[in-house]
Amino acid sequence: MTTQLKKAELHCHLEGAAPPDLVVTQAAKYGISTEDFLKGGAYVWKDFAEFIACYDRVAAVFKTEEDYALLTETYLQQLGGIGTIYSELFVSPDHGDRIGLGADAYIAGITEGIARANAATGIECRLVIVGERHFGPESVVKAAEYAARSSNPLITGFNMAGEERMGKVADYARAFDIAREAGLGLTIHAGEVCGAFSVRDALDLVRPSRIGHGVRAIEDPELVKRLADLGTVLEVCPGSNVALSVYPDFRAHPLRRLKEAGVRVTISSDDPPFFHTSLEREYELAATEFGFSTAEIDGMTRTAIEAAFVDEPTRQRLLSKLDA
Repeated sequence: MTTQLKKAELHCHLEGAAPPDLVVTQAAKYGISTEDFLKGGAYVWKDFAEFIACYDRVAAVFKTEEDYALLTETYLQQLGGIGTIYSELFVSPDHGDRIGLGADAYIAGITEGIARANAATGIECRLVIVGERHFGPESVVKAAEYAARSSNPLITGFNMAGEERMGKVADYARAFDIAREAGLGLTIHAGEVCGAFSVRDALDLVRPSRIGHGVRAIEDPELVKRLADLGTVLEVCPGSNVALSVYPDFRAHPLRRLKEAGVRVTISSDDPPFFHTSLEREYELAATEFGFSTAEIDGMTRTAIEAAFVDEPTRQRLLSKLDA
């Protein structure tokens, strides 16, 4: 039903989008065994902590600028092939430093992959720099400073991801102040592993235009109304939420309830192969599991483009593509 629809994705971690077959090829290239984290063409993990560990093992098979160009190009070409006109990718310069590649070369490889995919499919892409919460406030501040001083025009946003139970939002607020002062769009992971309080803290201390996940705001009706009144956009990833047992099934998932309460919601895939999903499947779930009409799904795509971290001429061009 949704195959022909134009699509947009605001919430996807680049390394988390690595297709298993590409990871197998990369691992062979570097003599890395995959048997403890990849079996039968699927990533192996049991809970959130194991998921983070598995994610790190997958990321470890990408080591060079060209490796990152290939990963980026591969994922964006997949998206372009299903009618996606816009993508934002969450990327961590800190990861580039940790693997010895360096942040600048890491970003340069990703930028090259974006250019190749754009030339092949026309897909527009921007980068959201991520600070990883479980590495502590100083690491997140360092990521914000990197984003703030970057001259790369594709870096348009800042985010904090990682272990949501690590520290308080207040511990990381300075990083968002740095990013805000640099004119970057702000989003933050909240209301996924932790409850409604984490969404409230994000609104109070970060004042983001978007929140990654945010679905557990549903536990607090006043908070839901506040999100609706503010117009804060939620980057909702139903397949991820069910895979990580935030909700037992799609029937329990609050996507429809949030939308009906007036909250601005969008659809994304998060770390698609880890959760046996894809952006195409997430759009299909919106129709089959949540009962949204084609017009309602198009409306969520429009919301994504309206909330995208892009300049206004690009936004208008994307909206024209959607309307066409």
